[in-house]
Amino acid sequence: MKLSIVTSRTVLAVSLAFAGTFAAVAPTQAAAPMQHKQVPGYYRTMIGDYEVTALHDGGGKVDTKILHGDPALIASLLARSFENDPKSVAATVQAYLVNTGSKLVLIDTGAGGHWGGPTLGKLMQNLKASGYKPEQVDLVLLTHLHADHAGGIYQNGKRVFPNATVMMKKADAEFWLSKEITAKAPEDAKIFFTVAQDAAAPYIAAGKWKPYEGMDEIVPGIAPYAISGHTPGHTGYMISSKGQSLLVWGDVAHVTAVQMPHPEIGIDYDSDGATAIKTRAALLVKLAADNTMIAAAHMPFPGLGRVRKADTGVGYDWVPTTFLDVK
Repeated sequence: MKLSIVTSRTVLAVSLAFAGTFAAVAPTQAAAPMQHKQVPGYYRTMIGDYEVTALHDGGGKVDTKILHGDPALIASLLARSFENDPKSVAATVQAYLVNTGSKLVLIDTGAGGHWGGPTLGKLMQNLKASGYKPEQVDLVLLTHLHADHAGGIYQNGKRVFPNATVMMKKADAEFWLSKEITAKAPEDAKIFFTVAQDAAAPYIAAGKWKPYEGMDEIVPGIAPYAISGHTPGHTGYMISSKGQSLLVWGDVAHVTAVQMPHPEIGIDYDSDGATAIKTRAALLVKLAADNTMIAAAHMPFPGLGRVRKADTGVGYDWVPTTFLDVK
């Protein structure tokens, strides 16, 4: 019994001594360094036989002063969505690449670094990360010519998409490319005219700038969809395949937390605010009734989801798509 006790105590003593020695000589492990990078900004879904890739261009903060409504109501709506800064709200920019099997169509192009600061202009790197190259794009469709939608088509005076035709509603092209209208525009709005004109120039020179007037399908399964008010020619695009549909709606709404529950709240970016509000109200009724999937440039990335009538009040809920692997 005594031998057993001595042996046990000896083993314990040796073990403690060894542990103490190991602790003394073991190097201290530093924490892994922070990476400060997100994953590549692309997300895919299928609409029938068509592959749609959402491409993140970036994001930032928008001053809430540009919203037209009761400041107290706006502040409460933002707080309800945990946007606790009453003076600014987070916003994103994205575009959508549609592979029909025979055509590669890019709808909107982000800011291209020409507007919005360094937090925008990431679409090209995300397009490449998604497995595509700019020279593969056959057609660029623009919902309108604001800088965060059209700025990505040019760089250093050259075409970013060398093999693509660029199309948009003729009314928008005529407005933003007009030198007379540009001359009369407020100074803080002139950047939008400058970007639009610089974007158009290399494509016009190459015969690749093709404004349209009608509303017929542009390629099989992709047709313009009239959405008036935001700009003179603001137009969405309905993508249809195998009985499924997706509306790329451009700038129907900018601030999810505010304009979904209260569609009557406008924003400075709308050239015809009253018409934009009326259009948004009517469109939300239809999209909610039809259960149509939406691709929205300024909803939280990837901007894919549906709207449904809210249980109370005048507004709607934005229901984002669930992250799923493409099948």
